[in-house]
Amino acid sequence: HIMTNYEGECFCGAVKVEVVGEPAVMAICHCKICRGWSAAPINGAALWEPENFRVSKGEEFISSFAKVEGHDRKWCKKCGGHVYVDHTTTYGKIDVYASILKDFDYKPSFHINYESSILNIKDGLPKFKDFPEPFGGSGEMMDE
Repeated sequence: HIMTNYEGECFCGAVKVEVVGEPAVMAICHCKICRGWSAAPINGAALWEPENFRVSKGEEFISSFAKVEGHDRKWCKKCGGHVYVDHTTTYGKIDVYASILKDFDYKPSFHINYESSILNIKDGLPKFKDFPEPFGGSGEMMDE
């Protein structure tokens, strides 16, 4: 079995990252923090095991900000392009923005923080009010 490598980069290409294999979780997040950070109505999360992630170029250009402890958001200082979120202290994972990965087939399994949604999406996927129980949420579901 051959492991798939995916590469991604910031907006200007100064920072490059690589992930190996497939993400542990793919979800669509509707929380106010992700929306505010990304300036978009949703965030396409792809959470990887830390050992399957690496910065392959431009580590010196990475800056970070954590509005909430354990959610260390990383971006390129040259262009401001968002690259990933270090969630290793909260979820034990690295969230590499699915939209920056070349040739990556993003297939989310569910929506999280749907109670905060400003863009209702009727895709048939489960909609969690906050988070699934294994991730510390209520597990409560919402209608599309």
